[in-house]
Amino acid sequence: MKKITKHVEEWFRDIPENEHNQRIKEDIIQNLEEKVQDLMHEGKSEEDAINKAIVDFGDIGDIKAELGVNTEKPRNRFNLHLGFSLWGSGLIIALVLFANFYYTPHIIWFVYPTFAVVWWPLAMFYKWLGMK
Repeated sequence: MKKITKHVEEWFRDIPENEHNQRIKEDIIQNLEEKVQDLMHEGKSEEDAINKAIVDFGDIGDIKAELGVNTEKPRNRFNLHLGFSLWGSGLIIALVLFANFYYTPHIIWFVYPTFAVVWWPLAMFYKWLGMK
């Protein structure tokens, strides 16, 4: 039953290899194989029995938590920060541009605060590149 073994190996790919974890993995494989045999004796095909056994087993999250593996994926919050900084900088630059051309159209001064505001998304972009 290579499909069951392959599926359990996929479940355990981020769990460190040691004797205790290996025993748990073997127990899970053995239990799933027994369940498949029982389902096949009830008249299911091998493929259906394997799929039902895997689905009935459920989520491996509880076992991973018991083994001390962090199951939560870290969120990449820099995507949010980068987008926020781009929109925020754009709005600030638009406000400064409007103020420049509305109040003093004969003097172009909006460029100076624009350079200062552009550093915000630029810094976030380089931080985002470093996270990849």
